[in-house]
Amino acid sequence: MASPNVVSGLRASLLGVAVNAALAIIKIATGVAGSSYALIADGIESSADILSSAIVWSGLRIAGEPPDRTHPYGHGKAESLAGVAVALALLGAAALIAVQAVHHIITPHTAPKWFTLPVLFVVIVTKEILSRRVRRIACDLGSNALLGDAGHHRADALTSIAAFIGISIALVGGNGYESADDWAALFACAVIAYNGIHLLGVALHDVMDGAVAGETQQRIRSIAAAVEGVNGVEKCRVRRSGLGLMMDIHVEVDGAMTVTESHRIAHLVRDTLTASGLGILDVVVHIEPAQSVPSDYPPTIS
Repeated sequence: MASPNVVSGLRASLLGVAVNAALAIIKIATGVAGSSYALIADGIESSADILSSAIVWSGLRIAGEPPDRTHPYGHGKAESLAGVAVALALLGAAALIAVQAVHHIITPHTAPKWFTLPVLFVVIVTKEILSRRVRRIACDLGSNALLGDAGHHRADALTSIAAFIGISIALVGGNGYESADDWAALFACAVIAYNGIHLLGVALHDVMDGAVAGETQQRIRSIAAAVEGVNGVEKCRVRRSGLGLMMDIHVEVDGAMTVTESHRIAHLVRDTLTASGLGILDVVVHIEPAQSVPSDYPPTIS
């Protein structure tokens, strides 16, 4: 059974699918009726968001599965792979909108209709609220895939803002300004592409087992060093696996200590770290004898 945190992430993804489906239909229909490609492009981006939210849902569901015989380290990579897919979908949407926007810029067409503006206003407010909600859940879970989904919602809000500005310029400017909303769509593409590249970098970092932030590593070292019987921390390697962290750590103990006592300390270090609230799923603890040099030890001659 999935944990409560994973369940909240799954619900956020499903909410995104439902909202994006409704908004995509509304925006595309209004864009066609109102002669606004910026709004149609916005609807296309929302359609891509449906796919991304579905991918995130699948990734979270699989990542929440416990380890088994064929996946002894769990299924956390599914979440990172979902993040890569979401980022690629974002870049694909940006490219598609850009091509169509350029086509409409060089092809004369009528100005958009005024009734597209109220629709865009509702879309902007809805997507911003959804983006903040999903981002909050993503930060609580530590899910880059869900964070990417929140980025999709924010990008959708930005394209809607750009479309709102472009359509307003076209309506106020009159003849000669018909393509203003197409330029707005093109500008929004740059924002979407930037977000997609950033999210792709973050997701690939996790897929390649990149190290976690230095601040997290320092906190882990401090927690381990404070365990009774630990004289120091020699090595500490931490990587993200889905919604949690996997790590191995080398701690130093008294070299004269018995195997039984050092084994007890290793378990204490492991239990302390997994209960630290940092989302650590598993810890491999390696015991090293502390390096102690007597005060009368002769200096090394180089």
